[in-house]
Amino acid sequence: MESAPPPRQVCERCFRPCSVCFCADLKPVATKTRVVILQHPRERDVGIGTVRLARLGLAGCELRRDVDFGDDPIVREVLASGNAYLLFPGPDAIDVETADFASPITLVVLDGTWTQAQKLLKANPGLAALPRLRLSPVAPSLYGQIRREPAAHCVATIEAIAHVLGYLEKDRERFAEFLRPMAAMVERQLHYVTEVASNRHRHSIIKRTPRDPIPAELRQRRADVVCVQGEANAWPRLHPDRSPPETVHWLARRLATGESFESVIVPRRPLAPSTCHHIQLAPETLAAGESWNSFLTRFRAFLRPIDVLVHWGHFSLATLVADGYGIEHPHLDARLIASKVLARRAGTVEECLTHMELPAPQAWAAGRGGMRIAGLCEVVEKLCAWSVKP
Repeated sequence: MESAPPPRQVCERCFRPCSVCFCADLKPVATKTRVVILQHPRERDVGIGTVRLARLGLAGCELRRDVDFGDDPIVREVLASGNAYLLFPGPDAIDVETADFASPITLVVLDGTWTQAQKLLKANPGLAALPRLRLSPVAPSLYGQIRREPAAHCVATIEAIAHVLGYLEKDRERFAEFLRPMAAMVERQLHYVTEVASNRHRHSIIKRTPRDPIPAELRQRRADVVCVQGEANAWPRLHPDRSPPETVHWLARRLATGESFESVIVPRRPLAPSTCHHIQLAPETLAAGESWNSFLTRFRAFLRPIDVLVHWGHFSLATLVADGYGIEHPHLDARLIASKVLARRAGTVEECLTHMELPAPQAWAAGRGGMRIAGLCEVVEKLCAWSVKP
């Protein structure tokens, strides 16, 4: 009887087999942001998980592992700190590309599958109540080459952390370097999968059908799509008289029928000095607008229960929600979808029209909002018909 092969040697630092150890590529990065990773216990034994990389690559990174963190002293301290933000999508989440904090924050990151992350939120109401940050990755996950992601926009934990820290600390190049060990891990894993002829790896070579980057709500429900665009009375972030932004111009168009909605809303707060210049509406036009309650009544009457709202970036919808409008309809960020299909940052609506080689459309309403809603409709039409490359 043949004896069993000796166990593989394992690196004592990264706990990976020595043949695929990534420690040589690790150069710990110091951060102003405190990073706390909360890992679902089932994710601990995933051999190609990226939390080990993050823990070793970020000086001061903290890892806690559990489902219910109610008695965890570190998590309780984070929740009580008043400066913690959860990296998790949501209608009120702040896009990290526009986030601007006066002092360093604590970044709380959930590690696990999408289902596991939702279980962590359900089991920990304090986490679910934290203000949220969201990211808009513009390229497919590198990790997706060795572990299937649940959707085209999903990325590995370490990729999400690098993306967020790059914007929060205004040094994207430094945190791009932070991903070097992951790139090395993926490269070595692919080498064993594709080139090393061992039965242990042969089953991993699977031909997969390319994912459709267009959400089903857009692909299959074009008749229910309503493009929306809002313009705001917004003050500069550091202005001493700054008040929160408020919606003053709101536009919508039903893609299938061309039905349109427009409302100019009287500002409820002092008008920022640059507002009229930016949104290209005169002060007299704003002053002659309708009340907020009148706008709400008309817009709710315009929408149908089955409608799907499509917007560009997070600002318009987030401002509307902050104003007190409760979003009950499903909604999609066309900028994120466009970035996926173009495999590059989509930029503004006007820039995206150029990337997609679409002509600038005729504005059907006044001001910057009129131009932007027309451009958004053109981009969304293009996305609805976007073909998936084999």
